[in-house]
Amino acid sequence: MLFNSIAFVYLLVTTLVLFYSLKSWQTMILVISSFIFYAFNSPKLLALLIVSVLINIVVSHQVVHSKGDKKLVATVGVILNLLILIFFKYSPLIGGTFFPEASSIGEFLVQIPLPIGISFFTFQGISLVIDTYKGSQVENYESLVPKSLLKHSIDTTLFISFFPQLVAGPIVKSKDFIPQIKTKTLTDINRLKCFKDIVTGYFLKMVVADNLSDFTLYMVYPYFETKSGLDLLVMLFGYSMQIFADFAGYSLIAIGIAGLFGYSLRDNFMFPYISTSFSEFWRRWHMSLSSFLKEYLYFPLGGNRKGKTRTYVNLFLTMLLGGLWHGAAWSYAVWGAYHGIALGIERLFKDKYGTITTGYLKFMKGVFVFLVVTFGWLLFRLPEFSHVISYLKSIVTNFGYELSLTDIRNMVLIMLYSLPVILYHLYYRFKEKYPQSTIANFEYLAYGAMMFLIFTNSGSAEGFIYFQF
Repeated sequence: MLFNSIAFVYLLVTTLVLFYSLKSWQTMILVISSFIFYAFNSPKLLALLIVSVLINIVVSHQVVHSKGDKKLVATVGVILNLLILIFFKYSPLIGGTFFPEASSIGEFLVQIPLPIGISFFTFQGISLVIDTYKGSQVENYESLVPKSLLKHSIDTTLFISFFPQLVAGPIVKSKDFIPQIKTKTLTDINRLKCFKDIVTGYFLKMVVADNLSDFTLYMVYPYFETKSGLDLLVMLFGYSMQIFADFAGYSLIAIGIAGLFGYSLRDNFMFPYISTSFSEFWRRWHMSLSSFLKEYLYFPLGGNRKGKTRTYVNLFLTMLLGGLWHGAAWSYAVWGAYHGIALGIERLFKDKYGTITTGYLKFMKGVFVFLVVTFGWLLFRLPEFSHVISYLKSIVTNFGYELSLTDIRNMVLIMLYSLPVILYHLYYRFKEKYPQSTIANFEYLAYGAMMFLIFTNSGSAEGFIYFQF
């Protein structure tokens, strides 16, 4: 079920009315709505979500309350979560890579369906198991995992299946979410923040991302081979704006809707395109995933505590696996390695020459980071690595192609629909230089304009890019 669908509006309004009318049933109302949300397009796949939830209920409860080997139980829980993720997400990749096309095993693996949002809810299950294992060593941690298996089951089900962030994040940690599960009242709602998050999110998705998708669709093979080099560069720039608007838009909508029910989710994007380093970019882009990889992968690998060489290896492995998390194609692994290498080179230069602080050089470094990140998005848009190489070649070889009036019109519209993303980042960069009264007046006009454009200039309804992950 898409956030930008009438069905979702009906589900949201109905859930809100029941949620605040039947306060003693609030958690169950959210659980039922979350199951309806997930099962709307593929009812059969709801069974997988329920199985994942049940595994994590049993494992986390046993980790805290059993007298057996807690580490063994937690390890089994993590392995089960990973097996579910690997089987349903990576079987087609394994089948296509290691088995002949005509083999029955390869054919079976390739046809396994990809459940929407599986990367997100399995990661949350893993975080629950690890957090409960770590917390089982801490006094009073039983308050997060009550002895009552029924209450723990309901709380855990809501934590993993909470519909605003179920299929595309932000990724939530149990220690941040479960303490929030309690009776909510209308006074718990920060109405202004919810309004701003939801309006900005829908604007970024429906007006910016959905309109840009009408032009970036020509980036696929073989259509891009007929376009001029300038056209290809502008489309790539537009896709960079689109993927930000699409995913940041989803995250803002999720955060705003969660707020309507009195739940607080962490920010997921913090104006990443103003970054002047790759490490800063990853502190601003998909922050919940970056935090997850840092806490549950980079630190366990040793982080930067085992010497410089090991630090570079750990950075590379973390980004490589983080890239592969995004999709069952080798191009995603290449994308992760690409960022891992960029982070490693940056760290090497920082260790040798220090941090650049000069205004002009810092600005140029920011432009360089944006260009490297933007060219990296080709690996998202074109999962076939050979097509990525062909696209890059076409930028060079096609630069002399004559531009038609349609090409010029499309490039102008790409830049026009990209402008809100640029202004969004500039606003964050310079807002502190202006009086709050001026900013407040500007915000009223901006939100009014965004609401107007949502209703009058939305693009064709498209699924969210990160649903495939």
